[in-house]
Amino acid sequence: MLDIQKRLTNSFYTILSLPATAMGFALCVQIAALSWILNTKYGFDPHEVGIVWAAGPLAGILGQVIIGMISDNVWFWNGRRRPFILIGGTIAALMLLALPNLDIINKALGLDSILGIAITVALTLDLAINVSFNPTRSVIADVTPAGDQRTKGYTWMQTISGFFGVLAYLIGAFISNYTLIYIGAGLVLVFSILPTFYIEEPRELAAEAADDDASADARKTDLPEFLKVCFAHAFTWLGVQTMFVYTFFYIKEVIMGFDSSAELSAAQNDEIGFITGVAFAVLNTVGFILPATVLQPLTQRIGRVKTHMLCIALMAVGYVLLLLFGGSMIPFFFCMGVIGIGWAAVVSLPFAIMSETVDQSRMGLYMGLFNLSVVLPQLIASTLGGFIGSQEKTMIYTISAVALAVSAVLWLLVREQNVGEDASLSGGGGGH
Repeated sequence: MLDIQKRLTNSFYTILSLPATAMGFALCVQIAALSWILNTKYGFDPHEVGIVWAAGPLAGILGQVIIGMISDNVWFWNGRRRPFILIGGTIAALMLLALPNLDIINKALGLDSILGIAITVALTLDLAINVSFNPTRSVIADVTPAGDQRTKGYTWMQTISGFFGVLAYLIGAFISNYTLIYIGAGLVLVFSILPTFYIEEPRELAAEAADDDASADARKTDLPEFLKVCFAHAFTWLGVQTMFVYTFFYIKEVIMGFDSSAELSAAQNDEIGFITGVAFAVLNTVGFILPATVLQPLTQRIGRVKTHMLCIALMAVGYVLLLLFGGSMIPFFFCMGVIGIGWAAVVSLPFAIMSETVDQSRMGLYMGLFNLSVVLPQLIASTLGGFIGSQEKTMIYTISAVALAVSAVLWLLVREQNVGEDASLSGGGGGH
């Protein structure tokens, strides 16, 4: 074990955050560039874009549950989580490289099904991300002691991952989405492989080592509370994923004034890409600054659940403001900033809340099950393409506003765990 890991130095926490950062960056590339490139380069309409996006949640339904369960109980390549991070990161990088080259792949295979190739690439990309996402988060718990040090590990993860997420959107906005894709492929590969040389995983999990009755009782799963958290989180992700998949079409039709099926010039497509990139950069800037600076102190005062509920309610308000005032660029950016308050909570609080309701020795499994509250709503949102394509594009944020309002109400039903004890952040709940 390296000295930086023994002493839990800041440099070790930085390295420990890189695998999760790699998967987060890959997701940001998807959000910023997938709908854009499918429409502008390959001419996909909203319904076809939704079909391609549906591939990811389908991969996540099985991927995270199975990999989470397996990674709790295997050991090879000198690690429990390491093999899945290496494999998933490598495949994700290759699939990012494939995105701008779908037509070349289609031609090389002698096919005439660009939609089929796009679905295959998106499915493989999301499967790779899902193979890696749970292990990248679980490894932080594996190598840090419970309490403040583990809290620090997850806080650093969200801060570093959030910073690179903002960087991704800015690259797409101010340079190009093609540059973002190629930089993303390289960064995902390096950030997935490099940390494995500096992180030594324990052969036996701490929860497995504890065999006294009191510890075992403390690890029992509170299934009703776990399910309440899942249902509340599911409505959050229905609204969030609807925004991620279809915001491109809102910008194209409402802000830019073009029909969603219109063929535009390269300059016009770049302008849409710029607005999309800046909007999500604003969202993610709020998302990575607030958890450590605002939300963590607030959770210590009023608890995690109340803090999260208030942020989700503000996110619903942000969508309503966008419906009322988001028809031009600057107000649109402002509304995305308000929505970012909710996003800050989504990527930092739900796992912390969920983790206190389940058996700690089976965290990989329950994290995978919890991910169903992300991927199933994502799948539903991805099937809305035909409906949204036939409606005014304000329907996108009407759906999001209603979903987030329902989510806020459902969070009121969740019981705060460990009331009176430390209620600081302990993990990120974003991603798929």
